[in-house]
This record gives sequence, structure tokens and C-alpha cells, in this order.
Amino acid sequence: MHRKRVPLTVSLPAELARKFEGLARVEAKNKSQLFRDMFRVYQQQRLEQEYFELQRYGARQARKKGILTEADVEALVFQDR
Repeated sequence: MHRKRVPLTVSLPAELARKFEGLARVEAKNKSQLFRDMFRVYQQQRLEQEYFELQRYGARQARKKGILTEADVEALVFQDR
């Protein structure tokens, strides 16, 4: 049978652990729920960062090829149609 939850042990410096527990109290969440929420936010930020990095890469490649405007993109897309 597949377990739906897996226990995870995390070691934190004492001051950070106190802040984490205090935040859990303020948010009215247990530490597991707070960690899950924080991890989801972190994942979303990483995905956004990756998206923007890819966007910057694409823009650099387009500039190298002289594609500077949407009209340039349209011309490229429709050139062989």
C-alpha cells in the first residue's frame, strides 16, 4: 500500500526554529501545514524564475537574429505559408 504522507525531519538553528514555531502560531497552522505552504510558495517562485530565465534567453536569441518586434516575429512565422 502506498503511503500518502512521509515523515520528514528537518534540523534548524535554534533561533530559526523559534521563529518558525512563532509563525506557525500566528498563522494558526501546525508546523507541517506551514512547511507545506512555504514549500509550495518556494516551488512557485522557482517555476516563475525558470520561466523568466527562459524568456530572457529567448529574447537574447531573437536579438542575435535581428528579431526585434512582433512584426518581425509575424514575418518569420508567415514567411513560408
